[in-house]
Amino acid sequence: MGAILGTASCAASIACCCGSAACSLCCSACPSCKNSTSTRIVYSIFLLFTTIISCIMLVPKVEDQLQKINWLCEKAAKADCRELVGYIAVYRVSFGAVMFFLLLTVIMFGVKSSKDPRSGIQNGFWAIKFFVLIGIIVGAFFIPSKDGKFIQAWMYIGLIGAFLFILLQLILLVDFAHSWNETWVEKIEESDSKFWVFARAGSTFLMYAVSLAGIICMFVFFTNSPTSKCGTEKFVVSFQLVMSCVVSFIAVTPAVQNRQPQSGLLQAAVISLYTTYLAWSALSYSTTCNKLIAVSKTDFEPDVDAQSVIGVVITFFLVIFNCVRTSSSSQVGKLGLKYGSSEEKNELDIPEEANSSRSVGDKNKGQHVYDDEDSIVAYSYSFFHIMMMLATLYLMMTITNWYKPSVSNLNKLSNSDAAFWVKISSSWVCFGIYLWTLCAPVIFPDRDFS
Repeated sequence: MGAILGTASCAASIACCCGSAACSLCCSACPSCKNSTSTRIVYSIFLLFTTIISCIMLVPKVEDQLQKINWLCEKAAKADCRELVGYIAVYRVSFGAVMFFLLLTVIMFGVKSSKDPRSGIQNGFWAIKFFVLIGIIVGAFFIPSKDGKFIQAWMYIGLIGAFLFILLQLILLVDFAHSWNETWVEKIEESDSKFWVFARAGSTFLMYAVSLAGIICMFVFFTNSPTSKCGTEKFVVSFQLVMSCVVSFIAVTPAVQNRQPQSGLLQAAVISLYTTYLAWSALSYSTTCNKLIAVSKTDFEPDVDAQSVIGVVITFFLVIFNCVRTSSSSQVGKLGLKYGSSEEKNELDIPEEANSSRSVGDKNKGQHVYDDEDSIVAYSYSFFHIMMMLATLYLMMTITNWYKPSVSNLNKLSNSDAAFWVKISSSWVCFGIYLWTLCAPVIFPDRDFS
C-alpha cells in the first residue's frame, strides 16, 4: 500500500507540474512544443500511472501487505484481500480509468473552438482531474461483484474495446506502410545516392525473412500434438502463408501499379510481418497444440515476470503513440472526424511570429510552449478521450494476458478462447484493409482515393 500511495504522490507532482503553463520548466533540453501536444502528454502520464498501479497489483508481496490492513479488507473485499490484488484488481483499476476518460469524453463532446469554456477543462485543472481519477479508481474497488459477474462482464467489455483499438491500429498500420514507402520513393527519386535503394530493398527482405521464419516456427510449435489433430492451428498458419503471398503478388500486378505507381513489396512486407505477429500471439493461447507450454493447465495464478513487464512497457508506448497519432487532425480526418477546413488547419501550424519572436536569450531559457489553438482546436478532444478509453481496455487485456476470471473462484483465471479469435480476426481484417487499399482504385477508377 505504501508503494501505491508513493506512486500516486509522484504522479500527482508530475501531473501538476506538466501543464501547458509549466511545461517549459520541465526540461531545458526539450525542444519547443505545442500546447495541444503538452496536454496529450499529461493525459498519457495519467494512463501511465494507471498502468503502473495495475502492474503493482500483480506483485505477490502486495497481497501480503494488504492482508495486514484489516479495515481495508473488511470494507472493500469482505475480508478477502485476494479480490484486491491480481488480475481482478487490474480490472477494477482499468474500470476507474475508463470511467474517467468517459466522463471527459462526455464533457468535451462538440468542442470545436478554443474559446469554448470547456477547453479550459481539457487543458488545465490537472491536480483536480488527477484526484478525480484517484477517487474513481478507489470507488471501483467498492463495486459489489456477486459471484464475479461484474468482473466477468467487464472482461468481455475489455475484449470488445481492445478489439476496436486493434482495428484502429490496423488502419494506422496500413497508412504507415504506404507513407513509409512513399517517403523512401521520393528520396530515391530526389537523391543520386544508392543508399535509399538498398535501404528499401534491405528492409523489405528483412521483414519477409522474419515473417517466413515466424510461419515456419508456427508450423513447428503449434501444429503438432499427440492428443489433437490441431486442425484450426494448421488452417491459421496455412492461411497466413497464403495471404502473405497473395497480398505480395497483388501489390506488384500491372493493374495496381497503373493506378498506384508507388505500390510495392515494402508495404506488403510490413503487413505480412505484423499479421504473422498477430497469428503467433493468437496461437500462443492454444493449450492443446502449444509445445511452448511447459506444463499444461487451465488455471493460472496472478504473477509478474520479466517477459510480462517488457511486453507491457513496449505495448504502453505503442498505445500512446497510436493515441496521439490517431487523434491528430490529419488522422481524425481519415476517420471522418476532422474539424475545420483546410484553410483553418493551416492556422494550426507553427506561426512565423512564434519562431521569429524568440530571441537567443529565450532559446537559452529552454523549452518554449506556444498556443496552437487560438481559433479552433488542434485535435478532437472527445475522440482523443475515446482513444484513451480503448487504449486502457487494450492495456488491461494485455496486462492480464487476455485471461478470463472463473466465476467459481475469483482468484483463478482460465485461458480465454475469445482472445484467440480476437487476435486471429484482427490479422484477417488487416489483410482485408490492405487489399482494399490496393484494389479499390482499380475497381472504382473514377473515385479519388488519394
